[in-house]
Amino acid sequence: MKTIYLVRHAKSGWDNHDLADFDRPLNDRGLKSAPFMAYQLKKKEIKPDLVISSPANRAFTTAEIFCEILEYPRDQIVPRIEIYEGGTTHLLNIVQQIPDNYTTVMLFGHNPTITDFVNLLAGNHIDSMSTCSIVSVDMKIKSWEKAAADTGKIVFHEYPKKHQ
Repeated sequence: MKTIYLVRHAKSGWDNHDLADFDRPLNDRGLKSAPFMAYQLKKKEIKPDLVISSPANRAFTTAEIFCEILEYPRDQIVPRIEIYEGGTTHLLNIVQQIPDNYTTVMLFGHNPTITDFVNLLAGNHIDSMSTCSIVSVDMKIKSWEKAAADTGKIVFHEYPKKHQ
C-alpha cells in the first residue's frame, strides 16, 4: 500500500502587487496555520519518506514549515515546477514516477489542481480544499506507477477551521 498526503499551501498575501504570483509569501494567517496543521500530522505520528512541492514561494514555504515540525530534512524537498504550472495529468505523472522504495509521500500544491487531484485519485468529490488543508489518500497499489483514477481512498481530510 502507498499513502499520499496532499497539502494545499497555507494562506498567502496579495499585499505587494509588484510581486509575481509565483513569489507571493505566506501571510500572518498562513504562518500560523502551517505549523498548526503540521502538528496535527505529528500527533498522528506521520512521517513522510518523500516530500514534493511546487517551487512557488507560498507552497515551498508551507512545505518547509511542515518538514521542520515532521523532522524531514528541508534540503531533501523535491521542487517540481509542474505542480505550479500544470493540471491533474501533471500531478499524476509526478506521482507515477515516484520510486517504489517510498511508501509515504507528501505533496504540496495549489488549488484548483490539488482538489481536482484528490477527487481523481479517490473518486470522491471534495468541493474545494481550503488553504493549508491536508487530505490523506491510501492506495492499494504496490507501485506508484499504478496510481490512477479511483485507485485511492480518503483516510482523512484535515483543515484549520475544523480545529477552531
